[in-house]
Amino acid sequence: MQNPNRSDQLLFLTDEQLRQGIEMMFFAYRGFTAYPDKILAEHHYGRAHHRAIHFIGRKPGLTVSELLDILGVTKQSLNRVLRELVNNGLVDSRIGKRDRRQRNLHLTPEGKTLEKELSNAQRQKMRKAYSAAGPEAVQGFRTVLNAMFEPEAAAQIKRLLAGDST
Repeated sequence: MQNPNRSDQLLFLTDEQLRQGIEMMFFAYRGFTAYPDKILAEHHYGRAHHRAIHFIGRKPGLTVSELLDILGVTKQSLNRVLRELVNNGLVDSRIGKRDRRQRNLHLTPEGKTLEKELSNAQRQKMRKAYSAAGPEAVQGFRTVLNAMFEPEAAAQIKRLLAGDST
């Protein structure tokens, strides 16, 4: 009997190996969010605030409707988060230039400072992990993540990356 090559082995993971992968994702996410969670807690914010700040910073002028679509949350939930961010001077909600019914979201200077603090910690963690893993592993990781996205998320990510100026 021949030994299966590495790619064949990856196609036939046991339930236990898959369970371990799931648990590793939980712990990786906890590590990825640990420092930002501390920063957010100092401001009495949570991860919903972080996600809103991240995507508003990523795409200045994002509409409330677009943000709802990206986050996949209820309008009521997002309104609570946005109201807090606007009231605390981190987000500016402007009337749309093309459609006055729209609200375009922008980070204020204070919002940009918080976004930078949150994302710097996460970029540093990603950079360290990617450097340790090497380019092939990074590409493999991206392939795995892409395969796990729901179809609408994949389209959203494609649109976000197309607008990437960094």
